[in-house]
Amino acid sequence: MKGSGKMRDVDMNAGLEPGLRFACLLDGRGGCAEMDWKGVAAWRPEQGFLWIHLERDVPDAMRWITEASGVEPLVAQALLDDESRPTIESFDAALLLVLRGVNLAEKDEVELVPIHIWIDQHRAITLRDKDHALSALRDIRIALQCGRGPRKPGGLLVQICEKIVRDTGPSVEEMDDEVEHLEDLLAGTASKELRRDLAELRRRAVHLRRFLGPQREALIRLQTEDTLLLDKSDRMRLRCVIDSVIRYLEDMDALRDRTTILHEELAAQISEKIALTSNRLTAVAALLLPPSLVAGMLGANIGGIPGQQSPIAFWEMSLVMLALMLVQGVVLRRIGWL
Repeated sequence: MKGSGKMRDVDMNAGLEPGLRFACLLDGRGGCAEMDWKGVAAWRPEQGFLWIHLERDVPDAMRWITEASGVEPLVAQALLDDESRPTIESFDAALLLVLRGVNLAEKDEVELVPIHIWIDQHRAITLRDKDHALSALRDIRIALQCGRGPRKPGGLLVQICEKIVRDTGPSVEEMDDEVEHLEDLLAGTASKELRRDLAELRRRAVHLRRFLGPQREALIRLQTEDTLLLDKSDRMRLRCVIDSVIRYLEDMDALRDRTTILHEELAAQISEKIALTSNRLTAVAALLLPPSLVAGMLGANIGGIPGQQSPIAFWEMSLVMLALMLVQGVVLRRIGWL
């Protein structure tokens, strides 16, 4: 926000150079200056705080991390690691973090993808995969270009945490709405589609819960970490971020319980349908048992079968069988089989 009070046009060019999404030199007043690979190579700490955002799986970025970034080999290996759970490691005057944010490039389901962060008093390095999209970093960059961004390293780190957690909220709310929709459907009748949707929802909830727990622990450790990067106000803001994560975890636990109840109710409905069908089949078999028995006896090739010489014996037998089946029907209905 500049003096006129209007938001100036924002140039959101990113990824114009291999491996480098963007690089910003913070001016300490909420603004920044954009830099390219040459500017990053020529940067010196006395120029100001530098934020470099890279594509972790691009060779140019990997080469810069291992050869030109100046970080220790173990740190470089951690920044380029493929599979990482949310965690935090403290060094002399720097922090190494791995967090998980919602991948906006994946539209079909909620996917939490890693973002690796190395930050000290002079520089922040963030990395994410080329095919991933995190709106958290984009929003911070827009704020910087509008003069409303973070003014110091701790503020940048806290804003990254805030916006990563913020983007998790809509996914949790969407899953809650889906549970309510499934509950309404289950009040009617069970179906194959309902079972499939319920199983898919439970799978997504387990995936989200799997990373939210470690993310909460990592943020709690960050808040209590003895580092000069964070001041009192930064730690208070982190407290609010942690509260949001805890609330999302509670929502996920409630969602898990609700889906468990839905699954049990769905299984009970299916069992009732199977039992009802079995009872009906058993009742039909019971109704047909006397005619089958009589037909078998009359079909025996022996002498003495009554009615052999009577032209109406068949109709008499049919009336007897019909009356017997009616009596059986009344009995089966009274015992609840029909």
